[in-house]
Amino acid sequence: MPKPGRPLDAARRAQLLAELRRDVAARQQSYRERALKLFPHLCARCGREFVGPRLKELTVHHKDHNHENNPPDGSNWELLCVYCHDHEHEKMFLGRHTAAAGDEKTPPATFQPFAGLDDLFQRDGKK
Repeated sequence: MPKPGRPLDAARRAQLLAELRRDVAARQQSYRERALKLFPHLCARCGREFVGPRLKELTVHHKDHNHENNPPDGSNWELLCVYCHDHEHEKMFLGRHTAAAGDEKTPPATFQPFAGLDDLFQRDGKK
């Protein structure tokens, strides 16, 4: 293994990326196939149905965001369309997602961008 901070050569980087993609695909394939057998082919958020070639647009979302937590009963999964799945992860990324019940809600915004607008119009009109 190369020393930390030293860039990988192109061949080693390509090999590592190929291994990573293979591992991720194998892991996803196993729980995806189980989830598709357990649940109806509907998005749990928007309710759209997916059949035939469109079934690939239905993804498995881990409710606790831990991709290693794959219980055999599927209790940590829900099927989401790619759009709802992206939205779910966007909420987490932006910090609007609360991990546990009882977490404090984000306080409402107090910034008022147009607060002094009336004064500016009156000042400009008197000149």
